[in-house]
Amino acid sequence: MTTMIQVENATKSFTLSYQRSLKQTVLAKARGRKTHDTFNAVDDVSFTVSAGESVGLMGLNGSGKSTLLKLISGVMRPDSGSVMTRGRIAGLIATGTGFDNNLSGRENLYLNAAILGMSRAETDRKFDEIVDFADLGKFLDTDVAYYSSGMKARLGFSVAVNVDADIFIADEALAVGDRPFKRKCKKRMDEIVKSGVTMFYVSHAPGAVRNLCDRVLVMESGRLAFDGDVEEGIHFLHYDEGDDSGEDDGLGADV
Repeated sequence: MTTMIQVENATKSFTLSYQRSLKQTVLAKARGRKTHDTFNAVDDVSFTVSAGESVGLMGLNGSGKSTLLKLISGVMRPDSGSVMTRGRIAGLIATGTGFDNNLSGRENLYLNAAILGMSRAETDRKFDEIVDFADLGKFLDTDVAYYSSGMKARLGFSVAVNVDADIFIADEALAVGDRPFKRKCKKRMDEIVKSGVTMFYVSHAPGAVRNLCDRVLVMESGRLAFDGDVEEGIHFLHYDEGDDSGEDDGLGADV
């Protein structure tokens, strides 16, 4: 089977500063105190994802999920190891990603589509469908600076799900908005999974992962701690011991 995502010994490090100003840094050094530290947000992670798989990425806050998602999407590069993908990638990893507040919703629609690799002709052809899905009404020609986070997420999601992609990546943080829009998102993501597109989905919600995924990866302190069955992954995190009432609309709560 064709490999769509291949991550080999990927590591991504960040620097944590203990002082906020140059003066504080100088004083700390003079007193022999540490001024900064480094940590691995993603630490020697390896796995592959085959064509058509729907993979849920889970873990507690700070476990490295979002950083790993950014490595796969190409927003970041690993400091060591490799992350390779095949085909066109679409999706939304953060509310407002790629938006210019000085441009209108219409202009940002074309900008986001271009960032995701869509040609002008392709965007023109799908324009009405994108606008209908976003349901921004009269605000389409309003500057994005005046949009709420929910409106930005709706526009960004609407563009992303209309890209003819080979890999669709998503962070549940995109599930911003009212209940009807979340349901519409869930339905569209179900359609993406059924179409055979490879899905990589970050979530804290067991219900969402059960609905969308056939495999789970669990991150712990930057390392891959579990890779396997959905129910086993949820149990590994002890998420099945909480109150998962199923009222998250299948896309999870806002993060």
